[in-house]
Amino acid sequence: MGKPTGFLEFQRLSESYEAAETRVHHYREFIAHLTDDQARIQGARCMDCGIPYCNNGCPVNNLIPDWNDLVYRGRWREAIETLHSTNNFPEFTSRICPAPCEAACTLNIPQTPVGIKSIEHAIIDKAGENGWVLPQPAAHKTGRKIAIVGSGPAGLAAAQQLARAGHAVTVFEKNDRIGGLLRYGIPDFKLDKRLIDWRMAQMKAEGVKFVTGTMVTAADLPKGVINDAKKTVSARQLKKDFDAVVLAGGAEYPRDLPVPGRELDGVHFALEFLIPQNKEISGGPRNPINVHGKHVVVIGGGDTGSDCVGTSNRHGAASITQIELLPRPPEQENGALTWPYWPLRMRTSSSQDEGCQRDWSIATKAFVGEDGRLKAIKAVRLAWTDGKMSEVPGSDFEIVADFAFLAMGFLSPVGGVLDAFDVNTDARGNARADTEGNEAYSTNVPGVFAAGDMRRGQSLVVWAIREGRQCARTVDQFLMGCTTLPR
Repeated sequence: MGKPTGFLEFQRLSESYEAAETRVHHYREFIAHLTDDQARIQGARCMDCGIPYCNNGCPVNNLIPDWNDLVYRGRWREAIETLHSTNNFPEFTSRICPAPCEAACTLNIPQTPVGIKSIEHAIIDKAGENGWVLPQPAAHKTGRKIAIVGSGPAGLAAAQQLARAGHAVTVFEKNDRIGGLLRYGIPDFKLDKRLIDWRMAQMKAEGVKFVTGTMVTAADLPKGVINDAKKTVSARQLKKDFDAVVLAGGAEYPRDLPVPGRELDGVHFALEFLIPQNKEISGGPRNPINVHGKHVVVIGGGDTGSDCVGTSNRHGAASITQIELLPRPPEQENGALTWPYWPLRMRTSSSQDEGCQRDWSIATKAFVGEDGRLKAIKAVRLAWTDGKMSEVPGSDFEIVADFAFLAMGFLSPVGGVLDAFDVNTDARGNARADTEGNEAYSTNVPGVFAAGDMRRGQSLVVWAIREGRQCARTVDQFLMGCTTLPR
């Protein structure tokens, strides 16, 4: 602990944001990382607790007090080495992770946690600016070949770990660029896609091979799932050509809303709006969905819904309304009851802060159209009692809507990949694989492993990185009989 009284002397300092009225006119990142002095002060606030709950609150178990202290002491290069020892991609997590570590911080009991995420952001950005993120190719090659299906954070983390262990790794991605939903599901104003390209360059130098536009197994994909594949490769071929296969695709099957009028023009899954927008920004064709001057309703209150709000603001929508089935959360959690766990409380994202009318306890009853085009949404208010909802009599109302975006979460993997490999699934359609013991992340099929959203269902990027890393350890153990990869 660099400064024992730092948490008493210094206040929490948040990163600075570009003003909402200017950032809505572009798609660039708008959050500035802390200066060296600001990060040093935040690092000084770390109490070096006897039990650092932040470590356990972080799914990748980042050594948070260690790099807080290193930043306080100005030892930045050691800080990035410590950060990279548990997290392959801090440039992603420091931007899009909701920071459960901060919820678990002891200073969060009085709601003033250390700015852990902002310190992480400063560390990785400084490392990039100074050229400290270098390829780490394996000293010796094993001669073993591994196929990884899916290039999201789980697949990329597994690929990097296995390449550094000396294996020949090939990553297969159905879309035209690497990154999975990091690339196309998250708006550029939250995650600059040049960061993915930067990390890919490192991984290529470490020996990872990337194959895009290739679907593993031929299958019809549901509406709302983007597929750029020009060719396919069978599960049988992968098992024949590779010594191990890691299934690390996303949980892309979107939850639908089967109410009257669902077929109307203007009713879309969220990713039908977000993915083409990201492709347009990267030099692709214009987004076929343009909400400029239109009334937008976003159904769903999570991150994907928030991304629809931010993108609609940048289009110049006439109005944006975001509705949620669940009741409005409390303004502040009861720390004595929830700490160190992730608390339920009212949160407002940067996109919602740019302009959005929010409402809770709302059920959509029907989409109303005219000449096949959406014009309004019929809704009803809900009452919640003991966790059960009921409609409030006489509370029916309509919301004017030219576009409705369904952002209600994702159900399971798509594309028949698991069926093609004869992998057993759980009740939710995810790959069945345990996470503990020598067989962690192993499926019922020898040599086939599963990690990330394909195994656990829709989750956070930091959980995907954790599972990719841990799965890589099991694969290395399976192939070599022993492993030096960290868990």
